[in-house]
Amino acid sequence: MNRFMKSINRISLIQQIIIGLIIGILTALFLPTIAKDLALLGTLFVGALKGIAPVLVFFLVINAISKHRTGQRTGMGSVIVLYLLGTFLSAALAVIVSWMFPTTLNLVTGVADAKAPEGITEVMITLLKNIVDNPVHALMSANYIGILGWSLLFGGALRHAPIATKEVMESLAKAVTTVVEWIIRFAPLGIMGLVAESIATNGVDALIGYVQLLLLLLGSMIFVALVINPLLVFLYLRRNPYPLVFKCLRESAVYAFFTRSSAANIPVNLDLAKRLKLNPDMYSVSIPLGATINMGGAAITITIMTLAAANTLNITLDLPTAILLSIIASIGACGASGVAGGSLLLIPLACSLFGISNDIAMQVVGVGFIIGVLQDSTETALNSSTDILFTATADYAKRGYRDDWQ
Repeated sequence: MNRFMKSINRISLIQQIIIGLIIGILTALFLPTIAKDLALLGTLFVGALKGIAPVLVFFLVINAISKHRTGQRTGMGSVIVLYLLGTFLSAALAVIVSWMFPTTLNLVTGVADAKAPEGITEVMITLLKNIVDNPVHALMSANYIGILGWSLLFGGALRHAPIATKEVMESLAKAVTTVVEWIIRFAPLGIMGLVAESIATNGVDALIGYVQLLLLLLGSMIFVALVINPLLVFLYLRRNPYPLVFKCLRESAVYAFFTRSSAANIPVNLDLAKRLKLNPDMYSVSIPLGATINMGGAAITITIMTLAAANTLNITLDLPTAILLSIIASIGACGASGVAGGSLLLIPLACSLFGISNDIAMQVVGVGFIIGVLQDSTETALNSSTDILFTATADYAKRGYRDDWQ
C-alpha cells in the first residue's frame, strides 16, 4: 500500500485530475449506469468542501485580524477596486458583444416560478441583513457575508488578548487548513464522479436549441479570463500577466468548473494563496469576500440574457441605457450570493429597466436553467479563479512581483 501511495504521489494533482476527468467522460459515454453510481464520489467531495469552507473562513479571518498590527497595510483596498472594476468591465463587454451578435429567444410560458428580487434596494437590504445574521446560523447556512462580519468583530476583540489565546486561534486555523489539504487530495475522485454524473444525466441534447446564446455567454467569459483580467493584472504589475493568469485558471478554475460552487472553491483558493506565499492578512479576507462580490461571470449572464430578451421584443438599446444596464448588472451581480437562485434570478431586475414584464423575464430565467449545465460551470470558474488572481495581483503590486511560483 505504501508503495502504491508513493507511486500515486509522483503524479501531480493536476495530472491526477485530468486522468479522473478522462475516466469520468469515458464512463459516462460507455457505461452510463455506472456513471450515475459514481455521482456519490462527487457529492461527497463537494459536500466536504462546502462543509469545511465556513469553518475555515471563520478561523482564518479571526486569526489574521487578531494578529493585525495598527498601521499594517494589507492591500485590501486594491483588491476591492479590482473586484468592482473587473465586474463592471465584464458587464460592459457583455453589452458590446450583444450589440455585435444580437440573440433572440423562443420564450414559452410556465418555465420558472421562483421569486426574483424587485429592485437593487431589496438586494442590498438582503446583504445588510446577512451581515447581522446569527453567527451560528451563518456558519450552518454558509452565509459568508455574516461569517466575515462576525469573524472581523471577534478578531478585532482578540487583538488585545494574551499571546497564548492568539496562539490557540492560530493552531485552530492551521488545523482546519490541514483538513482542507486532505480533502483536496481527493479532488481527482470527486471530479471523476461529478463529470460522469453530469454527462450521463444531462447529455447535450438540451443545449442544442440555445447554441448561439451559449456561445455568446461562454465566449464573453473566456474573453474576460484571457484578455480583460490579464490587462488589469498588467496595469498593476507591469509584467507579463499570463503565467499568473494560467496558474490561477489551472489550479482554481478547474475545480470551480466542476463543483459549480464558489463556496466549495474557497478552500481551494485559500490553499493556492498559501502556496503562492501571499499575505495571509489579505487573502484570508479577500478570498471569501471575492466569493460574494467579485462576480464578473454573473454580470455577463445577467446582461446578455437581459439583452436577448430585449432583442426578442424588438426593444432598442441606446448608450445611456447600456451604461445604466452595466451598472445595474454589476451591483446586482455583487449581491447575487445573497439572493436565492444566484445570478439567474437577477435577470428580472435588469429586465425591468426595459419595461419587460416579470412573466416574460421569468421565462428568460427558465432558459438560463436549461443552459445552466455549461453556463453556470463557466461562470463559477471565471468568478472564483478571478478571486485568487486579483488577490495575488494586489499583493504582488504592494510587496513586489514574484516569479518563483511559475
